[in-house]
Amino acid sequence: MARTISPIDLRMDDLERLVDRTRHAPLTEDEHATLKAAINTLGYVAQLLEQQGTTLASLRHLLLGAQTEKTRDVLARAGVAVDASARPTEMAPDTSAEAPCTARRRGHGRHAADAYGGAAHVAVPHDRVHHGDRCPLCVKGKVYAQRDPGVLIRLRGQAPISGTVYELEKLRCNLCGEVFTADPPAGVGSEKYDATTGAMIALLKYGSGMPFHRLERLQADLHIPLPASTQWEIVDDVATRIRPILSELIRHAANGEVVHNDDTSMTVLDLQRPDAPRGDPDDVSPERTGVFTSGIVATRDGHRIALFVTGRRHAGENLARVLAERTVDLGPPIQMCDALSRNFPKPLAVIVGHCLAHARRHVVEVASSFPAECRRILETLGTVYRHDAEAREQALAPEARLAYHQTHSGPVLEDLHGWLTAQLADHLVEPNSSLGQAITHVLKHWGPLTLFLRQAGAPLDNNIVERSLKKAILHRKNSYFFKTPNGAHVGDLFMSLIHTCELEGVNPFQYLTALQRHADALAPNPTAWLPWTYLDALAASAVTVSVSSSGDG
Repeated sequence: MARTISPIDLRMDDLERLVDRTRHAPLTEDEHATLKAAINTLGYVAQLLEQQGTTLASLRHLLLGAQTEKTRDVLARAGVAVDASARPTEMAPDTSAEAPCTARRRGHGRHAADAYGGAAHVAVPHDRVHHGDRCPLCVKGKVYAQRDPGVLIRLRGQAPISGTVYELEKLRCNLCGEVFTADPPAGVGSEKYDATTGAMIALLKYGSGMPFHRLERLQADLHIPLPASTQWEIVDDVATRIRPILSELIRHAANGEVVHNDDTSMTVLDLQRPDAPRGDPDDVSPERTGVFTSGIVATRDGHRIALFVTGRRHAGENLARVLAERTVDLGPPIQMCDALSRNFPKPLAVIVGHCLAHARRHVVEVASSFPAECRRILETLGTVYRHDAEAREQALAPEARLAYHQTHSGPVLEDLHGWLTAQLADHLVEPNSSLGQAITHVLKHWGPLTLFLRQAGAPLDNNIVERSLKKAILHRKNSYFFKTPNGAHVGDLFMSLIHTCELEGVNPFQYLTALQRHADALAPNPTAWLPWTYLDALAASAVTVSVSSSGDG
C-alpha cells in the first residue's frame, strides 16, 4: 500500500540549523517531529528510487500532492499575489480548445430526467382523471394534459452481464419414445451470447479499463460465470464482424479539416520477444524496438473521429498512413501536435500548428524560480484563451473566429513576442537558464504556436487528443499490456469506436449492439452506420421490415 506523506513547509537552511541544534541542546517535541519526518521522507524516497518505473513526476505527485496548472494556482505557489477580483478565465484559462464554454453555477447537482436517455421510459396515465374530464375538486372546470409530466426516477443494480435460464419442458411418449420439447419464447435465439454481451464486455474492457480477469471474478461472485478466455473469444469475434466500420472511420478522418495526433508508450508482449520481427516493409525503421499507441482525432463537417493505432510506428507515421487515403482535391489539412519531430507525417503536406498548452507548460514548470516573468507570459496566454472562449460563446464561424483573434489576440501576442525577444537580446534572462530555455522554445516555434492568427479553423492546443490517449493509458494501467498484435488491433478498434461515440454524444453500448445486429447491412454500406448516421439506418431498417411483413400477409 502506498504511504501518504503530509507536506511540511521546511527550507533546507532551517533543516541544517535544526541538525546543528542537536549538538548543543535537546530538541523540543515539534523540532523532534520535524526532524523525524525529514528522515522518514528521505528513507521513503530511497525506497521509491529502488522500484522500477518510479519517475520524477510520480515522486513529485507522492511527496507534494497533485498540483493544477491553473494560472492562479501556479502563481500562488510561486509566491505571487493574485488579484482575487480577476476574471477566472483570464487568470486560469480553460486549455481545452474543444470544450464548450459554459458558465459554472451553484446548483442542486442532480441530473434532469432527460439525462437518462439510456433508461426505459414508461408513460403512466392517471388512474382516476382523464383528459377533458370535469375537475374532481371544483366540479366546474375541465382538466387538460400538461406538456411536462411528473417524473419519478428509479435506478436498479444488476450484473454487468446478466442472463436468463429457459427451462423448456420435455415430454416423452412411453410407447414410441419420441421426445417433445417446448419451443423457446419468441425472440429467443439459440446463441448463448447475444449482441449486448459483446458490447458490454468491449465497453468495460476498452472503454473503462476493466481487465477480463477482473470481470471474470465479478461475474463469478454474482453467480453468472464468464471466463476471461470466453470474453476474449466474444470480443474477437465481434471485432471481425464490425471491422468495416473502422475502415470507414479512417476514410472520413483522412478527409478531415483538422487532425490532432500524439502517442504514448504501450506494451505488446509478442513484440518484445527476441525473435519477434522488427517491422514490416512499410516501417521507416525496421530495427525499431519501441511500441506505441498513437491517438488521432480528426474533425470533419462538425463531427469528431477518434482513431487509435498500436504498433512500432510513431504518431506521425500512423497519421501519414491515414492521410494517404485523403482525397487529392481537398488540399492539405491543419495538423495540431506538439513540437516532437516524430509527430509529423513527413511524406505528406500539412499546415502545422503547435500546441499552445505544451508551450505554456514549459513556463509553468519554471514559475517558482521566475515568478514575475512567468506571470506576464501566463496572463497573456490566459487572455488569448479567454478570447477563444468568447468566440465559442458567440458560435463564430471559422473565418469570423479568425478575424476575432486577429483583432483581440493579435496585439497582445505581438507585444508578448517583442517582450520575449528583448529578454534574450538584452541579456535580461540567461539563455541557458530554465526560463531562457522556455522562452527559446516559444520563440523557436512562434509561427506554428500562433497558427490560429493566420489560418481559419486552427485550434489553440492539442488537448483533445491528450484526453483521448487516456483511453490507452487507462488500459495500460489496469491490464498492463496486450499479448499479441491482434489483441492490440482489437483494442484499437473498440477504443476508436467507443471514444468517437463519446465525442459525438452517442451511446456506445447501443451503437456497438446495433453494429452487431446489422453486420450484414454494415459491410456493403458502412457510411450508413457511422455513429452520427446509424439511427437513421436503424429507422430505415425497421420500416423495411414492417413493409416486408405486411407484404407477406
